[in-house]
Amino acid sequence: MSEAPVSPLRVVVADDQRAIREALAMVLDNQADIRVVGLASDGAEAVELAARHEAQVVLMDLRMPGTDGVSATRRLAAEQPHVKVVVLTTFADDTTISDALAAGAAGYLTKDSGHEQIVLAVRSAAAGQTVLDSVVHASLLRSALQPRQAPPPDQPPAPLPDNLTPREADILRAIAAGLTNSEIARDLFISEVTVKSHINHLFAKIQARSRAQAVRYAYDHGINPT
Repeated sequence: MSEAPVSPLRVVVADDQRAIREALAMVLDNQADIRVVGLASDGAEAVELAARHEAQVVLMDLRMPGTDGVSATRRLAAEQPHVKVVVLTTFADDTTISDALAAGAAGYLTKDSGHEQIVLAVRSAAAGQTVLDSVVHASLLRSALQPRQAPPPDQPPAPLPDNLTPREADILRAIAAGLTNSEIARDLFISEVTVKSHINHLFAKIQARSRAQAVRYAYDHGINPT
């Protein structure tokens, strides 16, 4: 008995420059497992097309006229939380990165990324994983390494934020280091089922909807990868 064919990933491409969005659509449509179902020139159109075509991923530029990419990402997270957003932009400053991840982006690439990296990011986002450009990782690390006021030597270390347990903090550090669930399980000598359980509790405590938001939280609170 033959298996039913797997439906291709439905993707919306949003960019205010027609040549760019059409070129990206051509790259994605050349993949057997991906189908571009809509091309949007601004964020509002991206949200509308995602709903109309039941898209799974939106490849989102950030600086667009009208509704920008961050606002559109925030709307998708609130109205269509099943839709994953992969940012593809020329802007990689700390504030823009932080705003996009806080809005709910599941991935962040710069337009210097190659076609293979863009395709991988779309597939990874649809699978619930996060892909961050090396420039983005560097920005997050730079923010984390900003001088912090150390507690007086006679005081104990500050407690973990949001009632995180030490094990949840270990999981968060591993996520910030870019490890997959199977890699976390291997390094911490626990099962993948246990890792998923910890991640569910962790995300609920820190109110994260994606691994990208968890990474941002980790760096913001000084819970850095070892």
